[in-house]
Amino acid sequence: MENFRLKVFRTVAEKRNFRHAAEALYLTQPAVTLQVKALEDEVGLQLFDRSGKTVELTEAGTRLLKHAEQIATLVHAAHQELAQLKGPNHGELKVGASTTIAQYVLPRLIGGFILGDPGIQLSVHSGNTDKVVHDLVEGYLDIGLVEGPARQPLLKAERFLADEVAVIISGGHEWAGQTISIDQLSKAPLIFREEGAGTRRVVEAAIRTRMPLKDIHVVMELDSTEAIKAAVEAGLGIGFVSRRAISKELTLGTLKEVAVESLRFRRDFSILYPRGPEPSGPAGTFLLFLRATRDRDGSHDSKELIAQKNC
Repeated sequence: MENFRLKVFRTVAEKRNFRHAAEALYLTQPAVTLQVKALEDEVGLQLFDRSGKTVELTEAGTRLLKHAEQIATLVHAAHQELAQLKGPNHGELKVGASTTIAQYVLPRLIGGFILGDPGIQLSVHSGNTDKVVHDLVEGYLDIGLVEGPARQPLLKAERFLADEVAVIISGGHEWAGQTISIDQLSKAPLIFREEGAGTRRVVEAAIRTRMPLKDIHVVMELDSTEAIKAAVEAGLGIGFVSRRAISKELTLGTLKEVAVESLRFRRDFSILYPRGPEPSGPAGTFLLFLRATRDRDGSHDSKELIAQKNC
């Protein structure tokens, strides 16, 4: 229902990169370039500045993006309203998930959901917690799953699953097998997630209970868990990632976990959706699925975290 050129334009604007947009749309990069060029010819204005390392919106592009996003929201609402005539197990469902959940939690869950409700067209959009919250508030998403506090009064939050952030070091690090002090941690080169990431908020909140953040030594900020793991494996610093993300590396010995005296980084993953009436249609069906998963796996999840901590 949505104009395809506008969809391509929105994706390039979001990714700030033609190749990444092509991957997201399952198109070739020349096909994406062709669609954008055709749209620029249609409006008679340049929509992107391609002169730098990243693709940036021009003034015309910024103005068009506002309307393109409104059109996409209206199309999504039309899909949802029409799908309700078919029942709660049909229609489009857009789920936003912060990076750790999208990579390490959802893949194990959504297979069962899709098999149980094949009439629902599920798409998952990943980003940090701030991005998911923003897109939910703007109506681009139906439900969000995040790692950090939402801090948004327009959204309702429910506990999903328990998690703990691990402090990780390279396999050959001198701290292997030790418990370190907060003073040792503060002097080490630390690798953090970017601003707006839920993992960063949890880590900063825990450290702040013991010392001012200005006393720690952050040498690098990276925008994904995989990037942090690679940097730590290369010996570039000490990282903080969900324990769910490092089972393979711990088994292989390429990464190790180090305990920090009297400091734990516990958190709950949260389900987010707009305040107001309970979600209906595909969003309501998925919410019930998430609640059932939480109720079924909650006690097992806690035991698993404790067992991993004692390994």
